[in-house]
Amino acid sequence: MDALNQYRSESSASESDGEQPRKYASPVVRQYKVDTAPDITGYVPGQHELTNYIAPGQNTMQYNMAYKDMVQPLVGPVDAEGDFGNKTRNLASGTAEAQAVDEQTFRKQERMFRQRGIAADPSIGASGAMVGTQDAAHNRSKRRRKAKGDVGVVSGENAYQGPWAGFEDDTKGQVSGPTAEQLEEYEERMRQQEGPAGPAGPSKKAKGVMAFTAGQEERTLFHGKSERDYQGRTYMHVPAEQRGEAASKCFVPKRLVREWKAHTGGVSAIRFIPESGHLLLSSGMDGLVKLFDMQSSLQQVRTFIGHAKAVRDISFAGDGRTFVSSSYDTFSKVWDTETGACKHRLAAGGAVPYVARFHPDNPHAIIVGQGDRKIVEWDTRANEVVQEYNQHQGAVNSLTFFDEGRRFVSTSDDKSMRVWEYGIPVPIKLVADPAMHSVPAVALHPGGRWLVGQSMDNRLVVYSSGDRFRPHRRKQFKGHSTAGFACQPAVSHDGGIVVSGDAEGRVWCWDWQTARILDSWRAHSKVAICAAWHPREASRVATCSWDGTIKYWE
Repeated sequence: MDALNQYRSESSASESDGEQPRKYASPVVRQYKVDTAPDITGYVPGQHELTNYIAPGQNTMQYNMAYKDMVQPLVGPVDAEGDFGNKTRNLASGTAEAQAVDEQTFRKQERMFRQRGIAADPSIGASGAMVGTQDAAHNRSKRRRKAKGDVGVVSGENAYQGPWAGFEDDTKGQVSGPTAEQLEEYEERMRQQEGPAGPAGPSKKAKGVMAFTAGQEERTLFHGKSERDYQGRTYMHVPAEQRGEAASKCFVPKRLVREWKAHTGGVSAIRFIPESGHLLLSSGMDGLVKLFDMQSSLQQVRTFIGHAKAVRDISFAGDGRTFVSSSYDTFSKVWDTETGACKHRLAAGGAVPYVARFHPDNPHAIIVGQGDRKIVEWDTRANEVVQEYNQHQGAVNSLTFFDEGRRFVSTSDDKSMRVWEYGIPVPIKLVADPAMHSVPAVALHPGGRWLVGQSMDNRLVVYSSGDRFRPHRRKQFKGHSTAGFACQPAVSHDGGIVVSGDAEGRVWCWDWQTARILDSWRAHSKVAICAAWHPREASRVATCSWDGTIKYWE
């Protein structure tokens, strides 16, 4: 300040000597008044002028400033601690502070809100405040459990539930879906969209409309010019190229052959027709089952309509002339592959069928794994249940025949595997371990001596299917991420390559002998739920996903 005062005194002396004072162009400072500007801490209108700005820490100036501007108090936005921007800038516009609740606290409060209707307020500064009402918390705390039932009653009314009995207002296990009025309205809308062609004519269904029908109505649509060729053969005729010997050596597929936008709500399963593999069957979340020609035209040939809810699983009979579809509408239906007619409707006690399999040597015997922890065996000739296997403690996820149909293995949500002699309702082997995870999908090795299961700890586990059913702990296939998804694996027909999808839409291939990853690639935008290897071709694989697509690779 002394230097500035001395400079000012010298200028006054020179002016008094008669010299003309120099004229300096004063800087033009334009002021804009913005009404939306926030209040500035320390600024009092009329006492402080904001014509000149000095940043905190600035030590050089490009022009002369008045003394009153230099001694003004600090003004400006302050941070949460009351400081004027002393923190390190981590953004171009200033400093951003992380404001979040840790994962453990958030999950705890979320569960508390869902269970009791009240939780801590997550807002910043709301210390001790609560969200919700005490009335809601009081009402939820008064929920009463159902009666445990009679210990001597196994099923039906007053059956023993024990500690697994739900609450009185629970709807778990109850069949839900559209009402009779909604189904009638939908059928009327579908008839108007189909026009005069009738049920057998081409569908004019609007985009995004699910093709659900009443649970007891079945129909089929043929997609082609004629169901028979000039020799009177249908698409069931095996092409000459697929009658010879299967390829002796399989290879990892390298390119995409064809892609189909198969289902509107996602694809749940795909299956090649046994032996020849010239047809591919798919089931979807839209309640439809579709059949594709995989040899010549690579086009869809038929649609099977008859389920009121999503179809969970499909399976061919040993000869491929019939197949069974299992749906969340509590029905398992047997269809004729060639004509599209529904031959049988199977429903046991209103339970949801999760999986159904034909006996390899008896096309009239079907075993169905259900959501009520039971496995039932149907005889389609009498249309009745002839055997019941009820040792599982959770929903049955997969059924796999081996040993030439004399035995089969079942897996369940209870994290166990049970081996059964066909026709005997007592398991001969129980595989369970505290460290074992659920295995919701199983594939049989072509040699018949091994089973490959998709474990929920991101592994493919192998079990011996010989006289001693036991895990092969040294052979595991890792690298993919499938926790929470029942991705169906497959093995090439020469037994040398294992293929599976994962939760990220990738397809993985492993060498059977070394368990080494051969290749992986991004195939779908959502989870790749199923992979199927062609039963005769060397490197042809079909994959499907919840994005509604089916892709054919070679």
